[in-house]
Amino acid sequence: MLCHLFVVLLSLEGILSSKVTVQLSGNSTEPDDIRGLKQEIIEATKKLLTAITAGDYNTYKEMCDPGLTCFEPESLGVLVHNMEFHAYFMQNVGVGGLPHTIVVDPHVHMMGENAACIAYVRLTQTIGLDARAKTARAEETRIWHRRNGTWRHIHFHRSGSTSLHTN
Repeated sequence: MLCHLFVVLLSLEGILSSKVTVQLSGNSTEPDDIRGLKQEIIEATKKLLTAITAGDYNTYKEMCDPGLTCFEPESLGVLVHNMEFHAYFMQNVGVGGLPHTIVVDPHVHMMGENAACIAYVRLTQTIGLDARAKTARAEETRIWHRRNGTWRHIHFHRSGSTSLHTN
């Protein structure tokens, strides 16, 4: 079968101006239950990224384990533990239009029914104060763990550009 490339637009209730788009490629030959679990991880990731781009710390905090760990460019190579580091950035989101995020070709690894890893490239588009379009690229891996029927974000690693490239 031919691989299809399609775009799914996420519009979450209450966050109408923040957009997360997912570009998927290929067709899955996996059983429906595995495909369903993978779709749950993609949806959870979209919701998490929407909260991040909107500066919605309350939703982000609800979705994350309190002991969340990460490596990201802003931490300068230091393993960050807990939510405090992220709260500072999210609670001090600048003014202006919210970014548009594109999740390119997410790949989900299921590690049983209650654990998953998702890897993708994330493109973030914004319009600068100079009215020029800017794009940032990052490679992200996120680990999810389901507890009591709810997916919790427990670790991520983000590499790539922290500055926006002007188009």
